[in-house]
Amino acid sequence: MAKNKTHKGAKKRIKLTGTGKLMRRRAMGSHLLTKKSANKKRKLRKSTVLDTKDTSRLRGLLGL
Repeated sequence: MAKNKTHKGAKKRIKLTGTGKLMRRRAMGSHLLTKKSANKKRKLRKSTVLDTKDTSRLRGLLGL
């Protein structure tokens, strides 16, 4: 039986924490930033924990 391959796009975007949670970057923070407030842009810099509904699907893509 063949090995499962890691999804390279998911590998680049998702990080695994020490406790086993998956972290992702927030959307809307790459362009059209002049119209966004400084408070909004500051909050977009922080990464967030992936939703529990998506973790099982992405764990399969990452081979975890």
